[in-house]
Amino acid sequence: MVPAGGTRIGWQDLPAPVRARVERIIGGRVVEAVSQTGGFSPGTADRVVTGDGRRAFVKAVTPVLNERSAELARQESRITAALPGHVPAPRVLGSFDTGDWVVLVLEDVEGAHPRTPWVETEIDAAVTALAQLADALTPPPLDVPAVSDHLAEGFAGWRRLAADPPADLDPWAAGHLPELIAAAERGVAAISTGDTLAHCDIRADNMLMRPDGRLVIVDWPWGATAPRWFDRVLLAMNVVVHGGNPERVIDGLDRWTVADVLAGWAGFLRDASRLPPPPSLPSVRAFQRWQADALLHWLRRELRTSGPGPIG
Repeated sequence: MVPAGGTRIGWQDLPAPVRARVERIIGGRVVEAVSQTGGFSPGTADRVVTGDGRRAFVKAVTPVLNERSAELARQESRITAALPGHVPAPRVLGSFDTGDWVVLVLEDVEGAHPRTPWVETEIDAAVTALAQLADALTPPPLDVPAVSDHLAEGFAGWRRLAADPPADLDPWAAGHLPELIAAAERGVAAISTGDTLAHCDIRADNMLMRPDGRLVIVDWPWGATAPRWFDRVLLAMNVVVHGGNPERVIDGLDRWTVADVLAGWAGFLRDASRLPPPPSLPSVRAFQRWQADALLHWLRRELRTSGPGPIG
């Protein structure tokens, strides 16, 4: 496994006026800050505690570190603030954007990421949470782009790889490029309609298991309209990549559609892995390559044997 992660700054790296404004939101002076690993932002991701025991989760980034990360932080602030209070997501305590710093202050959710390889009880908890999300977020509570707008270019990755194949392209993929291109195009068509606000970045490190067994979905910068089953397919992808039983996720979905969408993701990730790493995110390309290779192993079987079934 290639670990996901950027080169993060921490609470003490924030300018004093930014820290003071966060403390006013929380309601006390921060006396402890623990940086969280994982994710692909170079900004802060700190669990903080005030002198009187109040807790919060602070995310802050500056465009100086990575312009795209600052844009995503702005999107996350807008989307998270619009989520209804009953969805399995953190509550927003406050946010602000100075131009130089984008800051989001969230409820500190007690819990840990699901284990990988995935275990069945946590897969089931994730499936339950995603069903709750889909019910609560149909129709979407705010205007966001369609997920196909985000992914149409990325899902053309196999076509770009066919035009300029790398020397180390997986031999099976190299021999099945027409099938992979066609599957990815069907995948784009499948996700082009939908009236649900989907998270669109479902991974183990974007989830927290509470002590009571309930699961919370965190990190919302990529929210977009999609079919209600889209996040479930992303969960299946994460289980495939990290290990576990994806059948617990796929059951009830159209396996052809699942295979087509994951073929699109595999091409997206393999093509993107050829690019130079963005600023402050040195491991992202290796992480993308690792995911693409794991998906190809699964697709070798599914593109040959998957058959139609009911959409969940």
